[in-house]
Amino acid sequence: MRQITFKGTVFSGNGNGRKFIGLPWVKRQIIEKLGFTPYAGTLNICLTKESAMQKEMLEKAKKSEILPEKGFCTGILIEAYIEDLNCGIVQPKVPGYPKEVLEVVSALNLREHLKLEDGSEVCVSVTV
Repeated sequence: MRQITFKGTVFSGNGNGRKFIGLPWVKRQIIEKLGFTPYAGTLNICLTKESAMQKEMLEKAKKSEILPEKGFCTGILIEAYIEDLNCGIVQPKVPGYPKEVLEVVSALNLREHLKLEDGSEVCVSVTV
């Protein structure tokens, strides 16, 4: 096993992550599979070109599936870390989802806790 680090910049999303994480069945599965109650929203990261190219390495990481209710898409959860904070990458399985985007969920509001704003650089680590 080895650690892989994804680098990118924080950006504001369209609010869909907040809606998705707020669904009771999604929240329950994050608690069961990642071991924490998620903050209602995701930290959106636009990966550097290098990190976007290595995103396929996430296929080797331990992952869990978010099993959807009718009318919703499947998602993938991957345990990750930002600094020393336990978090998770949420990958919606929707056609055309941008390769350069990572959505990160945590028990904390990561923007506030890490004093991040749009354009802040951040690194996300995953064991593969």
